[in-house]
Amino acid sequence: MKTTVEELQAFAAVVDGGSITAAAEQLGQTVSGISRALGRLERKLATTLLRRTTRRLELTEEGRAFLAHARAILNAIDDAEEQMAARRQQPAGRLRVNAASPFMLHAIVPLVPAFRRAYPQIELELDSDELNIDLLERRTDIAIRIGALRDSTLHARPIATSRLRVLASAGYVAEHGRPKNLAALARHTLLGFTQPESLNRWPLRGPHGDEWPIAPALTASSGETLRQLALAGAGVVCLADFMTAADCARGDLVQLLARDTVEVRQPINAVYYRNTQLTARITCFLDFIGERLGGGGVLENPV
Repeated sequence: MKTTVEELQAFAAVVDGGSITAAAEQLGQTVSGISRALGRLERKLATTLLRRTTRRLELTEEGRAFLAHARAILNAIDDAEEQMAARRQQPAGRLRVNAASPFMLHAIVPLVPAFRRAYPQIELELDSDELNIDLLERRTDIAIRIGALRDSTLHARPIATSRLRVLASAGYVAEHGRPKNLAALARHTLLGFTQPESLNRWPLRGPHGDEWPIAPALTASSGETLRQLALAGAGVVCLADFMTAADCARGDLVQLLARDTVEVRQPINAVYYRNTQLTARITCFLDFIGERLGGGGVLENPV
């Protein structure tokens, strides 16, 4: 059996107080409880730590040597508890955050300077990935996921939603014209995702229902790549407001078939494992981005 902190505390308190009675008063325990803890400790160590006389308790040579170790352990625990209390007041340490490249670039990165000013002792480690990662394997504290969640082992905290729109560059529209309906849109160059296939079903109303499955002429794995292609005039794309709001505000991208577009908002969640202890640095990051993104703001297209 391993030595417990309670036993170390009882031993040190007896030495400091000079008696079991004094130790019991110091620790708020009973005399019998302190006596039993001391007895257990000596049995575990297979040695006598204190010589008991009718007048006082004296440390044995083994007890004197063990007391130095006991004090070091108790001091280390006190230091650790003080550091944790300080972190609750001023969160500190490394925080690993994963998100798809577009969300990282357009939603998280603009908030980093303000977050760093508010929490200078948190060391942010930002990682981008187009596919969902294994949080444990990648030693990730928080992952931002867009769309429906499937992994039941994860706890999710809703952060925001972002609307999908069909867009093209002003230059593309000037050269190829603005489609009036789905039949006309089908004759344009459509840009889509390599995966998942669900992202190639655009929220356009028609005879087929409220989703229009496209046959893309060009595909990419990253939404940011598709955004850059659209800005370059390569074709028509369907992307979320969080990565295109600034483009539309400047007039670089324009919405197509607005009347036929079904209002679809992708859920955006911060996820972490259910058994993860929510440290102060995780909580303050979730609160920070939730307050700034949850109300719309940078995630909303002004169109």
